[in-house]
Amino acid sequence: MTNPADTPRDAQPADLASPDEIVAFWFDELAPRDWFRKSTALDRRIAERFGATLTVAAQSGLKRWRTRPIGRLAEILVLDQFSRNIHRDTPQAFANDSEALALAREAIAAGDDNVLTRQQCAFLYMPFMHSEALVDHGVALRLYKSLGLAGHLKAERQHYAIIERFGRYPHRNALLGRQSTPAEKAFLREPGSSF
Repeated sequence: MTNPADTPRDAQPADLASPDEIVAFWFDELAPRDWFRKSTALDRRIAERFGATLTVAAQSGLKRWRTRPIGRLAEILVLDQFSRNIHRDTPQAFANDSEALALAREAIAAGDDNVLTRQQCAFLYMPFMHSEALVDHGVALRLYKSLGLAGHLKAERQHYAIIERFGRYPHRNALLGRQSTPAEKAFLREPGSSF
């Protein structure tokens, strides 16, 4: 097996997944209930199948995928979703958020959300929801309202409220070595305070 760390940027090792394979896995092989629940078995499955792809993506090695909407969506899934599964409960879970957000902006500017399905767009927009910048949540609210998927809009409203109140996600503080304020500590004791 190829060691992804030794793979030059934009190389195509044999164990790298294709954009179509990533999108099919996320939207066809998994059920929607799998997307947002914690599962060690699923995390392991994603790591085994897509870990090499995440390593290359984190090194900006998948830029050639950005020529198609499905390619950009696949790269966002890898950077934004798979990183959270593969690196759950570690700071690395959030390490690719800025690249995923930049790619989501690029995809929207290119009109990708005019050709993808509504569920695909929900994940194309997800980096805005994961951002800790309130301005990004203003964009996310607009995008999710236009999408017409009530569950995703409700989730964004919850995320927006946390960022508006604290300017960050308090549930990330311990992982990222940040001190929690007394208000954040109180909030973290409330049910549903983390995602």
